[in-house]
Amino acid sequence: MSVVFLSMLVILLVTSLYLSGAVVHPKTHSPDETYRYELENGRIKEEEFSSLEKEEVYIESPYGYKIYGLFFPVKDSKKAVIICHGITWTLYGCVKYAGMFLKRGFNVLIYDHRYHGRTGGKNTTFGFYEKNDLKTVVDWLYNRLGEDCKIGTMGESLGAATVLQHSAIDPRLSFCIADCPYSDILKLFKIRMKNDFHFPAFPVLQLAVFFARLRTGARFSDISPVRDIEKCTCPVFFIHGENDMYIPKEMSIEMYNRKKGYKKLYIAPNSEHVESYWNNREEYDKLVGDFLMEIGLLT
Repeated sequence: MSVVFLSMLVILLVTSLYLSGAVVHPKTHSPDETYRYELENGRIKEEEFSSLEKEEVYIESPYGYKIYGLFFPVKDSKKAVIICHGITWTLYGCVKYAGMFLKRGFNVLIYDHRYHGRTGGKNTTFGFYEKNDLKTVVDWLYNRLGEDCKIGTMGESLGAATVLQHSAIDPRLSFCIADCPYSDILKLFKIRMKNDFHFPAFPVLQLAVFFARLRTGARFSDISPVRDIEKCTCPVFFIHGENDMYIPKEMSIEMYNRKKGYKKLYIAPNSEHVESYWNNREEYDKLVGDFLMEIGLLT
């Protein structure tokens, strides 16, 4: 082998190994940092948040660590929603959505994904393991509220993709709301490699995914909400920012078109990634309320 070929091979392997590490061990933000950011940007009202009745919960993950969450109870209510945050963030990013459900009589549970916030876990797997953590959180709520309760899920970005993957394995759900989800993680990685690193996907992506599987045991080819949506039996409300350049809105549109049964789609104007609620709060709130009424959870 020539020195040039060997050098190129080493560069390829090192680059792929680095990218695999960046994928499964992203730089996350601390709970204090995320709380402060949400507070400073008006997404959490400190006095209002402090006055809410809430409980800290620690739920045992099937993977051997504690899932940390906050539970906001509503007296005598049998309805609940679990809200999931995006990558690198914490449960404090979910607080902005909680009011929509609390005022409509829903108990609310927010929690930190594995490898985020105060939850354990050694890596991020974009829904591969996270969907089973979410199923465990649903189990906890059923135990808390009783088997006759109605539970839905909501998430943004990574959280949105996680709730869609979970919906394919848990027929108990009453609804699912997915704000700016990716349809397939390998497709998203190809887009991000082109836009962020200006790399061709082949063969770097294939090697990076191989190394990521060695690190985590997760099969990244299985992380495909667009395939999972065909197994989902509950009503789904897809939401996406019209100007989202991180996860293209076409991913939500594709999943909406493939979803069988009751579904709803909102392409939020003037909104980039995870901005749909903040830039369209009144309309967003109304559409969520309409969705819950249309599926029989509000009167």
